[in-house]
Amino acid sequence: MKRCAVNDRRLRAAGAAVALILFAGACTDSGGDASSSTSPSGTMSETSGSEASEAGAPTPVDQAELQSALESGAQEFLLPGAVALLRTPSGTITATYGTTEHDGGEPVSLDDHIRVGSNTKTWTATVILQMVSEGALSLSDPVSKHRPDVPNGENITVEQLLNMRSGLYNYSETPELNEALDNDPGRVWQPDELLALGFANPPYFPPGEGYHYSNTNYVLLGLIAVQLDGKPLPDIFDERIFRPARMSDSSFPDPTEVELPTPYSHGYFFGTNMLTLTDPALPEEMQTEAENGTLAPTDVTNTNPSWAWSAGAGIATAEDLATWVEALTNGSVLDAELQQQRMDSIVPTDPSTPDAAGYGWGIAKMGPMYGHTGELPGYNSFMGSDPENGITLIVWANLAPGADGRDPATTIAKGLIDGMYGL
Repeated sequence: MKRCAVNDRRLRAAGAAVALILFAGACTDSGGDASSSTSPSGTMSETSGSEASEAGAPTPVDQAELQSALESGAQEFLLPGAVALLRTPSGTITATYGTTEHDGGEPVSLDDHIRVGSNTKTWTATVILQMVSEGALSLSDPVSKHRPDVPNGENITVEQLLNMRSGLYNYSETPELNEALDNDPGRVWQPDELLALGFANPPYFPPGEGYHYSNTNYVLLGLIAVQLDGKPLPDIFDERIFRPARMSDSSFPDPTEVELPTPYSHGYFFGTNMLTLTDPALPEEMQTEAENGTLAPTDVTNTNPSWAWSAGAGIATAEDLATWVEALTNGSVLDAELQQQRMDSIVPTDPSTPDAAGYGWGIAKMGPMYGHTGELPGYNSFMGSDPENGITLIVWANLAPGADGRDPATTIAKGLIDGMYGL
């Protein structure tokens, strides 16, 4: 069945897939469902990297325009709250909307912590690349060298985990996980349990012969990092990412930890995981009920994020996401040669469409911006940076996905980028 490229639906803890769809709209016959953040929203206008480069110098919006765009998008998606931050050579402007709770709570602020979903993948990938630079492993290493239990692991490389080309089945697409999230949201998941769900299903394609966004890849990378560094993953991120990049409001929870640091925004979700497993959009009658207020979203703030682990359990603020995506794109966390290789690793997710959105070693090319997106049930965030023009954009929303299946923050960011770049 033909699907839009990178059609990832169930780590809505993962967001790159939907972002790539929104920003490119490429389609392919191989790819799949998803999880990790994604709704197959093919309704947005297409924006490829080449189109962006031909658009000329961007014209950043002013504070009033940023506020207006955020408010209109938030109202369209029925969001309790949302935040936008835009950095340009002229300075930083911000906008906030709504409250931290549905029908109540405190006004949303830039200081609020949220779950950032698959933006976590950029941390995991960077740690692995730092270890490559240190000689602890090689991108060409077979996964079996570090994890002998991986099916066909002798033919899958570390690089293929990083760029989503291993073919390994995405555990977050499985009914078993989604049923558990609905029935036992407090369950503590161990990484090996997540891998077992993925390994129980056949691969999408032989290693290196396709692209499919899969959280299984990044759980494996997290386990490899822990094995090589000999420390828990929260400590690894703190030492290698948060402190060097001066991200004082970012954290990675222990598996049993469900509380967010204060202040924080609650996260909301319409429907259930099983209801939206194969299509992130609610049935039409439920969409109508959401719009007229007779269907309230569920507070999923304290769903245990251990099911996303190194693929999507991170926590941050808007300011820290902006600081991080600039470090990610300007290379301050890697040596210059490896940073250039990382940027060069980004290739179209659909080889038959050169202008399709791109993905590389834990980094995506979304129109004129480099970065990532993240979505867990309850939260959606976009982080993008255009180092050539000195523009960084962060948008987050505390309800995700929207009732129609689209990712609110990514859609709002897309509209702002189109306006700034004349796309």
